[in-house]
Amino acid sequence: MSTNEKRRFKATIDGKDYVLVGKGSVDHMQAVSDLLNEQLKQLHEAMPNASDEQRAILIAFNAISKQFDVEESAHNKEVH
Repeated sequence: MSTNEKRRFKATIDGKDYVLVGKGSVDHMQAVSDLLNEQLKQLHEAMPNASDEQRAILIAFNAISKQFDVEESAHNKEVH
């Protein structure tokens, strides 16, 4: 399978089973799933009364914020 082909990956996230489709390797997809589960666990402990939706939105917001930081850093390196 080439690196550009999408593959299916079965993951359990927050106790629910999902089939994800992406170009990442199995190791990559497992690492992402593991990190997501760890972040969900931390939010469950820090915010026990938050809904699943609230925790998911916070994780998505943090991920997009991190993506912006990485893109800004890469752009600054190109400019200098």
